[in-house]
Amino acid sequence: MLVKTFGCAIHGVDATTITIEVNTDNGFRFYLVGLPDNAIKESQRRIEAALKNIGLHMPGKKITVNMAPADLRKEGSFYDLAIAIGILASAGQIKSSLLSSFIMMGELSLDGGLQSLKGALPMAIRARNDGFKGIILPFQNAREAAIVSGIEVYGVKNITEVIEFLEGKLELKAVEFVENESDTIQDQGNEPDFSDVKGQVSIKRALEIAASGGHNLIMIGPPGAGKTMLAKRMPGILPSLSIEEAIETTKIHSVAGLTDPNAGLITVRPFRGPHHTISDVALVGGGGNPQPGEISLAHNGILFLDELPEFKRSVLEVLRQPLEDRKILVSRAKMSVEFPANFMLIASMNPCPCGNYNHPDKECICGPAMVHRYLNKISGPLMDRIDLHIEVTPVPFESLTGTCIEEGSIEIRKRVEKTREIQQRRYGNKAVMSNAQMNGKMIRKYCVLSSDCKELIKKAVENLGLSARAYDRILKVSRTIADLEESENIDAHHLAEAIQYRSLDRSKWAG
Repeated sequence: MLVKTFGCAIHGVDATTITIEVNTDNGFRFYLVGLPDNAIKESQRRIEAALKNIGLHMPGKKITVNMAPADLRKEGSFYDLAIAIGILASAGQIKSSLLSSFIMMGELSLDGGLQSLKGALPMAIRARNDGFKGIILPFQNAREAAIVSGIEVYGVKNITEVIEFLEGKLELKAVEFVENESDTIQDQGNEPDFSDVKGQVSIKRALEIAASGGHNLIMIGPPGAGKTMLAKRMPGILPSLSIEEAIETTKIHSVAGLTDPNAGLITVRPFRGPHHTISDVALVGGGGNPQPGEISLAHNGILFLDELPEFKRSVLEVLRQPLEDRKILVSRAKMSVEFPANFMLIASMNPCPCGNYNHPDKECICGPAMVHRYLNKISGPLMDRIDLHIEVTPVPFESLTGTCIEEGSIEIRKRVEKTREIQQRRYGNKAVMSNAQMNGKMIRKYCVLSSDCKELIKKAVENLGLSARAYDRILKVSRTIADLEESENIDAHHLAEAIQYRSLDRSKWAG
């Protein structure tokens, strides 16, 4: 008897429907075909033990299980439930007309329980898009899948509940996603706040510009100047995630297995700060079964690279293409997977090996050649893709001990959100949400310069030796500065401020 059940395979950050065909015939063999990996091949033993422990048994017949499409590689242990139900239905041990209405996924424990899985959200989206009535999966993943509207989501604890539900003996209640207040409101008392930062007015201004336009930024300064502290406060001034951004971000973290089962939708912009020993595959994604890397986990948020020159050169160079295209294509011999990578790069570094170059009080023991060699660990093409270069100097003792009340993140965030709203109205395109995402055509349309501004940028290009890419980046930053002032046109002082944020261009750094 031939029976079909349905599951899902994760490909990148999206899911594909898998048809699991089970046929029983005379004989005593078990065949599993359709490019399954070892974890799926081992399902026979798990299913046998699980069925025995709930009072059922594997049929004493020849069982053929085909996972279609057969040319797509299937990986993971989450097909156990669909295979087990298919075997029982094919052998006539259960009868149900609902098998074609649901996608079923979950790894079986030997006692018949279900283990949590990765990728519940993209699976639920695929089930809805393919017209299934609902999806059955472990209860730990039900709240995440319930984010998707227009589909019934059933969270179960064991295979017995699934069998009784399919046979009409048990009524399951579909899980409804209820957004908790704690999901959308950040605890400002525990979040790092800019009010904690003494002094550094010019640096805060640069960070506000970066947040307002989604620009990449690097801070260079001696140890203890506050670079890391400032970077960690950036998420507090970024705009809230839109519902589309939240779903997209949650999908990526779901595939990586990093979602909180009790939280459901991710509502806070990601902040990823990998250690400098990270490999290039861990940063951009990949592996035998390609998984999202840190740049994709930082999608719609911030990727913070502390002590930038300490990262391996090969690791930093793989950032060049994602910084331009805002996506990463991982190619393998048998597949190509695209992961989104629309992130803000925030980096920090010391100015030299000893860290005291340009320090107002301490003497640098590094010669000019050492300073150049240290900076050259960061390639010119990568530095070109960073919009704002900021020199951070130590905070004077008077500022540290002063009683002046510093501006908090909430006040800065209001200005950032207002500026982002101006940009969204201007572009009217969900594919372009900030000035940093403008293409060449948009730059020519929205960054029109007066004759005085053209003369100013001409001198900057000649004196600083700027590339064409750096020229475009300056125009984008100047557009953001003008938006912060609600100015329709880019004026000379907007452009001049944007130019001063190119302090690390090679021709003028370190003499």
